[in-house]
Amino acid sequence: MTKLSVNINKIATLRNSRGGNNPNLLKVALDCEKFGAQGITVHPRPDERHIRYQDVFDLKASISTEFNIEGNCREQKFVDLVIANKPAQVTLVPDELGQITSNHGWDTIKHQSYLQDMTALFKEAGIRVSIFVDPDVKMVEAAAKTGTDRIELYTESYAKNYLDNPLEAIKPYREAALVANELGLGLNAGHDLDLDNLQYFYTHIPGLLEVSIGHALISDALYLGLEETVKRYRMQLV
Repeated sequence: MTKLSVNINKIATLRNSRGGNNPNLLKVALDCEKFGAQGITVHPRPDERHIRYQDVFDLKASISTEFNIEGNCREQKFVDLVIANKPAQVTLVPDELGQITSNHGWDTIKHQSYLQDMTALFKEAGIRVSIFVDPDVKMVEAAAKTGTDRIELYTESYAKNYLDNPLEAIKPYREAALVANELGLGLNAGHDLDLDNLQYFYTHIPGLLEVSIGHALISDALYLGLEETVKRYRMQLV
């Protein structure tokens, strides 16, 4: 089974734009679970422009599905936040300061020693580790040497190329997935997956354990409603 984890960053962005607590982030997370989401993902950043650090504590205390915290482990405050909350999974993303959204995976060759240390730190705390990588076989092979439990394939290029040539768009992802399977790495994916391209990705990627989807899902919910949207995304994964 491939699990759907809903990234609720965009809900926090909307809330923060007016102050107050509307929409209520915690209620949205709990409703996503009620409607069928099998996980909740957040990606806090230092400026707290969407997810606030306190949100993480509030969500951890309330949600019942898997909690996935994404972010830049080069920020000590992020590391401390994750250790304090002990989510089911931490996804290590190589964000840069001021970056609007994640736009590349780790160079797991260049940063292998560092990632080994960070992976060991989180695993010692009982947290499953996933490393955000591009669909590059060499990066997958190097990721396996860090001791990580999983990798998350960065799917923006797949989404961009899917409409023009699905077969070519999926090719590097399938190759990376096969190598990950051979090396015993769990496999996640995320970024720009939507109702148009998700099912094709799911059916062509062996061993896919989890997809994390936020922007497209929240955008679809404006037209379809949150409950119907979560159900439709779940339907793509069966």
